[in-house]
Amino acid sequence: MSVSLDKRSKRNKTIRILSPIHENSVHYLRMKNITLSADEALIEQARLVAKSQHKTLNTAFRDWLQRYAAESGSGAAYDSLMRRLKDVQPGRHFTREEMNER
Repeated sequence: MSVSLDKRSKRNKTIRILSPIHENSVHYLRMKNITLSADEALIEQARLVAKSQHKTLNTAFRDWLQRYAAESGSGAAYDSLMRRLKDVQPGRHFTREEMNER
């Protein structure tokens, strides 16, 4: 990393930090637009909530969408739970009717 002093005016001196690692790098994230329909009052309320969290409604929705997709993700969480519960025993066998009760 190098530091250079920009002496454009005698009163204002600007320090520029030049980092060769990040020079000429471009970050590109591809996004797809979607259209949603919702009650106008609900949208306005959601905007106020997002604003109170210093976010835009778009950012809040992207955060929610990421969490929603992760919940039903690959099944790794289910597999992990089943491994942790493999030694749990109910103490008896259940009848078919008991297992199908809701």
